[in-house]
Amino acid sequence: MSVHDTTEPAAISMYDAVGYTAVDCRHGTTVQDSLVLKHERLFLLLDPRGNVAPAGHCGLGLFHDDTRMLSHYVLATAGHQPTLLSSQVIRMYSAQVDLAIDDAEFGGDAWNVTNAIHIRRELLLDDRFNERVTLTNYLASAIDFWVELSVGNDFADIFEVRGWKRQQRGTFYPPTVGTRSLSFSYRGRDGRLVQSTIVFEVPPDTITPRAARWRFRLEPNTPHALEWYVLPGPPPAHARRVSVNGADAGAPGGDGLHARRAPIEALYDAWRAGCTHFSTDVAEFNAAIEQGIIDLRALYTEADGMPIISAGIPWYSTPFGRDSIITSLQTLSLNPKIAIDTLRYLAHTQGTRENPETEEQPGKIMHELRRGELARAGEIPHVPYYGTIDATPLWLILLHETWRWTGDEALVRELLPNAERALEWMDRYGDMDGDGFLEYAKTSPNGLVNQGWKDSWDGVPFPDGSLPEPPIALVEVQGYACDAKRRMASLYRTFGDVERATALRREAMRLRERIIECFWLEELGTFALALDGHKTPIPTVTSNAGHLLWSRVPDATCAARLASRLLARDMFSGWGLRTLSADQPVFNPMSYHDGTVWPHDNAIVALGLSLCGQKAAMAPIFSALHDAVRGMPYHRLPELYCGMVRAQGLRPVLYPVSCSPQAWASGAFFMLLQAATGILPDAPGHELHIREPALPPFLRELVIQGLQVGGSRVALQFTRRGERTLANLLDVEGDPVRVRIDLS
Repeated sequence: MSVHDTTEPAAISMYDAVGYTAVDCRHGTTVQDSLVLKHERLFLLLDPRGNVAPAGHCGLGLFHDDTRMLSHYVLATAGHQPTLLSSQVIRMYSAQVDLAIDDAEFGGDAWNVTNAIHIRRELLLDDRFNERVTLTNYLASAIDFWVELSVGNDFADIFEVRGWKRQQRGTFYPPTVGTRSLSFSYRGRDGRLVQSTIVFEVPPDTITPRAARWRFRLEPNTPHALEWYVLPGPPPAHARRVSVNGADAGAPGGDGLHARRAPIEALYDAWRAGCTHFSTDVAEFNAAIEQGIIDLRALYTEADGMPIISAGIPWYSTPFGRDSIITSLQTLSLNPKIAIDTLRYLAHTQGTRENPETEEQPGKIMHELRRGELARAGEIPHVPYYGTIDATPLWLILLHETWRWTGDEALVRELLPNAERALEWMDRYGDMDGDGFLEYAKTSPNGLVNQGWKDSWDGVPFPDGSLPEPPIALVEVQGYACDAKRRMASLYRTFGDVERATALRREAMRLRERIIECFWLEELGTFALALDGHKTPIPTVTSNAGHLLWSRVPDATCAARLASRLLARDMFSGWGLRTLSADQPVFNPMSYHDGTVWPHDNAIVALGLSLCGQKAAMAPIFSALHDAVRGMPYHRLPELYCGMVRAQGLRPVLYPVSCSPQAWASGAFFMLLQAATGILPDAPGHELHIREPALPPFLRELVIQGLQVGGSRVALQFTRRGERTLANLLDVEGDPVRVRIDLS
């Protein structure tokens, strides 16, 4: 979107450009109330009426590469403000809003009004934002009518939209008004010219820098349609006029919204066809699974010409190391493409040098990439930013687990050099003081204070709320490091480097012993949250300790005690595991990391419980998340929700700025299903193990079809009979695979 022009119009103020000043982001439509559309590098948030209002509303708008391309968007009509009949997201790329105007304005009975004018707004997102408005007059006679679209754009960086305060903005230019288009332009402080354009398929009767209006006569029972689209860029060279009124509206081969829907629907159909099919006897759970599959496709984006799943909407529609890796681990049973794409992209961006500003180091896996003005101008370090302590060991875990599911030797050989550099980073840079633990302490002035998954400023507290001095060694990260070395030992042995394998296994065993020695708190029956800069254990009771179960660090006795502690009333809210115990003084059920419930966190702990033989403790977690999603819009798990105790409500208390959809929330149920079924792949050995399956109480039957294990596609059936779950092999297609079922 960079334009190298030779002349520029005079600059104008932001107010003159967009027609409003800053809006208080604490009030108005929340993310949960919004219509959310996403496709590739575009995403769109609208209020339930299909508008961006008030102008500059926090979170609403059309976004492309971390830049808001539309910050004011309101449809107005003749007569009173239309009544909202319904609004719905039909697909992640398509929505519909239905409005009505009553007959009081047209001579009807004011005491017995009847809806007389129907207005349907059809919205579609592909490589642009498309809208079609259809008006139908159900009065007995024709009426004169008008429709007006008010628009504006502030070109805000997504960090600004969320609350980042800037001392200075770039240069705004007067909107360019054409007969069929309206274009906004802004030159950022990085020197790049950014533009967005609204193109009207039917020329408006009047058009100004802030609005377009059409006047027409509405005949009875004769639909009248208007279409326009918004481009994240300059006006097209030749905007072809398309008739959208009458019989040819939206005809195949045209440029209308209806014609653009078919190609994107084909993309989603292909995605579904390539995914494992899960079917149960519970319709609501099936709906949640289907929504997760669609959301995962919608969250795909492109960076550096490579596909990668992004973290979530609206705040994290960008590649994230940790989030993309955990989502990949959750969804290997659904579609290994997510994992393969993630491995390759993160290997492509792996650190190569030392840079304190971005916290890049050789071999380190990146944390977050941003492409907006703040990143381009150097006001934030996300180009990309590497301030994460856990992405590097998690990447190694993902490499091994992907191999276990796919048996793809070529992929492993391709990425082994990156794996070796990641291991070197863990020993040389990750372990800051040579004590065997991975620690972090930020080096960038604008970097993260906390660099594990609870990366808010207060996400790693002592029980009284005081904050530790860095460097900080998080408990779950030590488990990831132990697991990464254990898994890499397996890969090196298989691929011929026995000496390296032996050394890594020895290091993993020693690290496991050190974790138990330094982090286990006997009096609390759990592990410390972290060690601070003085190597003092932080005795805050949190869900972090549960991740050690997934890494298989605790022995059987310790795992049983930890399972009991995690399911105690202070940790288990009834809607899931809290991030932090309600008995701690620092607990706040409405905080981001100190008392809320995160679905991905629950799924990791549940799989850990299953792997450590604590399936009875896994079931309440699975059931709680299912109960939570039953009351959620679209049967979609959000990023997080509040940690109040479950009472009479039909769903948990929502966290107002939670991302939805969020990739690792969308993937949570697939990890929970793996925990319940006991599925463990061994594609290199042409085997699939099923160990002690245990469906949760709300499920009686589960059928899995098309499960990809290496070159095989497997169909399985699980049936719960009282306390016992039976497993049955239905079919194997492709390469032969031995299915070993252990029900003991």
